[in-house]
Amino acid sequence: MSSIRLPASRKSSSTLFALTATAPAEAAQPAFSPLYQQIKALLLRSLQGGEWKPGEAIPSELELAARFGVSQGTVRKAIDELAIENLLVRRQGRGTFVATHAEETTRYRFLRLAPDDAGEDGESGRLRRRLLECRRLKPPADVEAALALDGGAQALRVRRLLLEGDRPVVHDDIWLPAGLFKGLTAERLAGYRGAMYAFFETEFGVRMIRAEEKLRAVAATPEVAEVMNLPEGAPLLSVERLSFTYGDKPVELRRGLYDTRAHHYRNELG
Repeated sequence: MSSIRLPASRKSSSTLFALTATAPAEAAQPAFSPLYQQIKALLLRSLQGGEWKPGEAIPSELELAARFGVSQGTVRKAIDELAIENLLVRRQGRGTFVATHAEETTRYRFLRLAPDDAGEDGESGRLRRRLLECRRLKPPADVEAALALDGGAQALRVRRLLLEGDRPVVHDDIWLPAGLFKGLTAERLAGYRGAMYAFFETEFGVRMIRAEEKLRAVAATPEVAEVMNLPEGAPLLSVERLSFTYGDKPVELRRGLYDTRAHHYRNELG
């Protein structure tokens, strides 16, 4: 990304015109926003463009301040917001790093299911996986719309179980844009031992940075009941998650059915 130099007379201003002639066309119009928000947008652009890979350190605050021609405090405020959003991770005495799903602290950030006997941190033994299906096909209209796919574009459908011992706890029905996951096969997916989002990140360069979820109570259909060894009509928690990468681009639609007889959905508010 090109260096952004602000006029000396405007460096201390809290607002300014949109950044440079090298910015995309949609950003070329005057835009009034706090300076740190504009620096944040530039940092996001670098993250999205792959200038700094997941797990890598970004330049220091002083280096970024010199690069953009702003104060260190302005850069710090931009980085603080990106850290709150789990896009960057500060490490005392080491610097600031691009967050990655490969890290233990964020590996299962979107999995909110916890056993009833978990400790205060909600952690216990991880569920093991059993792959049921991985194939390319034309998605149904609702999936096509959710993933903002062009008409005729294919999707990948991945179905799997998460099990505690031999007991199925989660049935996942996952849809992915096939164009972003070329080369993804059942063999590759079954052979990967880490978290699925870490696999997407390291093998395909697709990073889920935020998600939206819808929860409702449902009854097990005959097909799901058979797969999960449950009576037909058994109560399940339906968790539909739409995950996004940079630029609010949807890259995964996941429909999970949770057996909550010995587990609960855990979230933190505030």
